Parts: sequence; structure tokens; C-alpha cells
Amino acid sequence: MSIGFWVGERAWLVGTPDFLFALFSTISARLEPAGWGSRFPLLMGPLYEGALPAAQAAGARAELAAVRAELAQLAPSAVVWDVEDRSKTPPWGDDIAPSITTLADYFVTSDGEDLLDVLDAALAGAGRDGQPLRVGSV
Repeated sequence: MSIGFWVGERAWLVGTPDFLFALFSTISARLEPAGWGSRFPLLMGPLYEGALPAAQAAGARAELAAVRAELAQLAPSAVVWDVEDRSKTPPWGDDIAPSITTLADYFVTSDGEDLLDVLDAALAGAGRDGQPLRVGSV
């Protein structure tokens, strides 16, 4: 099963649900010392839960910019595949492309796009179109 971001009828492919959860797990574990959603409430709240209202898209884009900047300071080995079970690891283990040098460029969609860029584009589309950004099956 693949999931993606939806704005109206337009979809941006992400990959597996586990892969998207790994991004959120990494954000929470590495950037939110006070717990899930404590620093990035729009990304980790309504977006993670499945639907971000269009009115919150600009705020979520600002949060995403901060997330990207902070993940760029962390090594790929700091990835957290599952915040609820830290023993879980990515299916590819430590075998990553040499072009991945930080956690900011670690997350690549199943069609080869930077996940943070894809999320930013989807958020921009939601704001521009005045429609919510939904997470769902593709």
C-alpha cells in the first residue's frame, strides 16, 4: 500500500505508511524534547492525523522550514524508524545512498523525490487552492 498527500484531486506520492511514520517519528524523537507535537503542532497534529485545513498551510510550511533546518544538523544515523519501538530499523538498514548526508535529505519518496520538498509543495497547493491537505492511499 502506498500513501500520499492529497489536495482536492491532486496527489503527491510518499511511499509506505511506515516510511511516513518514520519522518514523524524522527521529528518527534530528535526535535521535540517535550514530546510529540510540542514544537511543531500543525505538522504533528492535524497533518499527522490525516487532514490539515488550508488555513493552517502557511503555518505548517513555517514549521516544515524549521524542521528541515534542524534535520540538516543531524547525521542520517540519527533516524528513528518508529518512535514507539526504538528497536525497529529501516528495511534497508545502514545501506543508504552516498548523496544522503543529513536527516534533511534522508527521506526520499518511492518515486525518488525529496519528501520534505514534496510535503512543502503539497502544503503550498493547499494554501493556494484553499483546500485541506489530506493524507491517504494513492
